[in-house]
Amino acid sequence: MRRLRLRWVLLAVIVSALAVVGWVYLRDMRGIHARLQAGAGVIETDFGPVAYATGGQGAPVLAIHGAGGGHDQGALLARAFLPEGYRWIAPSRFGYIGASLPADPSTAAQADAFAELLDGLGIDRVTVLAMSGGVPPALQFATRHPESTQALILLALAPYAPLTAEEQDLPVPIWLYNMLFATDLPLWAVLRLSPRALAPIFDARADLTARMTTSEATFLDAMIAAFLPVTQRRAGLANEGAAIDPGYPIDPAMIRAPVLIVHAGDDRLTPIATAHFTAAAVPAAETLYFDTGGHLLLGQHAEVRARIADFLETKTSGDAE
Repeated sequence: MRRLRLRWVLLAVIVSALAVVGWVYLRDMRGIHARLQAGAGVIETDFGPVAYATGGQGAPVLAIHGAGGGHDQGALLARAFLPEGYRWIAPSRFGYIGASLPADPSTAAQADAFAELLDGLGIDRVTVLAMSGGVPPALQFATRHPESTQALILLALAPYAPLTAEEQDLPVPIWLYNMLFATDLPLWAVLRLSPRALAPIFDARADLTARMTTSEATFLDAMIAAFLPVTQRRAGLANEGAAIDPGYPIDPAMIRAPVLIVHAGDDRLTPIATAHFTAAAVPAAETLYFDTGGHLLLGQHAEVRARIADFLETKTSGDAE
């Protein structure tokens, strides 16, 4: 009888604990959804709706996020690397937060969707800041819409056709990616219990995080937190292969706008060979290479910001929206 009573007590405790966890999970997710919706506008294009965040004042910069992102990640990118005096527009790429996945989800179509977004905002000409998976559509934009491209700033370049995805030393096994991104709950639980446990997904290894600055730590934590809700990013993640679709190759030699390329030699997510290929093809491209920094360029943000500020000052000064 005593054992039976103890079992009922344990069961009641477990049920109560699960109820509390469920309540906190739903509360957190409602807050995340509300914040994302409140922080973005939407422009209708021929490719469906495109959600975007914006901030700052001055000459316009289109900030294009990487894999697993959305307009919220693009906003983090802009705030981390752009100097004062620029208005940034951070759209979601196809399949990410607030953006549909059209019948043609190619990087070329994505570039055209960005052009329609800018038209809808009344912007004729922009500098493009892109990181990782945002680089292929940025290059497409520069080749397809040269009249709208003031300059390109490319960070941690992901491969694009005619290149193929290189052999990568993934920081976590693929099965863990699949498990974490299946639903929002597992990722939420990890973020609640130990958010830095997900740092390796961003190639933020212990040797890099040990020497990152306070602002870089804030950037890393915000990037990790921006994975949620992953259920609204899965379609975009599944479409990342569009960058290496041989049907939509990119010829960087066609780009006439000034280009700044930034990459770290120890990047395990997007090997530096793509940066070397692009720099060799683009006429008069400027480069900033680091031996260390990983995919997020940790430990190098101050120098990257200074170089971007100088690049913008010398290559885009006097250009107005």
